[in-house]
Amino acid sequence: MVNTAVIGYGYAGRAFHTYLVGLADGLNLYAVATRDAERREAARSAYPNVRMYQTLDEVISDDAVDLVVLATPHDTHAELSIKAMDAGKHVVTDKIVAMNTAETDAMIAASERNNVLLSVFHNRRWDWDYNTVRKIINDGLLGTPYLFQVAIMRYGPPRGWRGVKNQSGGILFDWPAHFVDQALQLVTVPVESVYCDVHYNSRWDIDIGNYANLIIKFENDVRYQIEISNLSKAEKPRWYIVGDLGGLIKYGLDPQEGPMVAGNIDAAQQDPENYAKVWTESGGENRELVIESVQTTWKSYYQNISDVLNKGAELVVKPEEMRKLMQVYDAAMQSADTGETVRL
Repeated sequence: MVNTAVIGYGYAGRAFHTYLVGLADGLNLYAVATRDAERREAARSAYPNVRMYQTLDEVISDDAVDLVVLATPHDTHAELSIKAMDAGKHVVTDKIVAMNTAETDAMIAASERNNVLLSVFHNRRWDWDYNTVRKIINDGLLGTPYLFQVAIMRYGPPRGWRGVKNQSGGILFDWPAHFVDQALQLVTVPVESVYCDVHYNSRWDIDIGNYANLIIKFENDVRYQIEISNLSKAEKPRWYIVGDLGGLIKYGLDPQEGPMVAGNIDAAQQDPENYAKVWTESGGENRELVIESVQTTWKSYYQNISDVLNKGAELVVKPEEMRKLMQVYDAAMQSADTGETVRL
């Protein structure tokens, strides 16, 4: 069993990491660390047999700890992960991996010199909508896709550190971290250029921005547009994709989070209203299809971590993939500052 310590017991640490670690065969939720006394008591109540610590230093001084999970603000990932890896611990960080490519490189170097695992919690590679889209593309129903548009448009300010740019990185560093990761999985040729625009409004007392538009152009001429907003009362499709033989629209988010928070992720069900709709002439005739969702599970992320450490399996979410993701982010931040398209 791999003794696992979760650092941070906010929403991510509580609802995602401690819960999913506990479901993985071969991982043992051994410790939780948080400086907040109330959260520490909440963790103790939820996990009476788990050790409680206040700091990462206390955790890494415990020789029984094998794996450290960082459910902490984005600006702490590089420093804390390097400290843990230099203490010989394997590390998983919540997304986003770091604030820039330079930090990511330092983390990868720490992983390599200490011969320890480094991965990032991109659980949304197991989202039902994402895997449904992958299947539709792989089945040829769209032909060759040339335009991807993905969006989450919400109305309401982010809470806590997520609304503070120097801690979170900005509006693009939350949900869109998953979007960029999915983009780089769906379109496997190199990125040619990045354009980004961020809109700021005084409606909320935050400095991360209210709307961002990120356009990634790949070397095969595919455009991948990512939109995110905390100041939109109007919904947009989660996915809109067109290719030379068809098109796709899908509304709604992956259904796993609610049941997970309620304590039973396996109870997740997709509302049929949110099934993907496809229009295609693949096969020589025009068809309009409704595609049921492919049911994958977020449990697979930590099961993979366990299988890597216990059985020598291949790591799914690799550090070098995160480096490519952060190169896109560095270009996006440069573009947002200058108003110009940045070539990679």
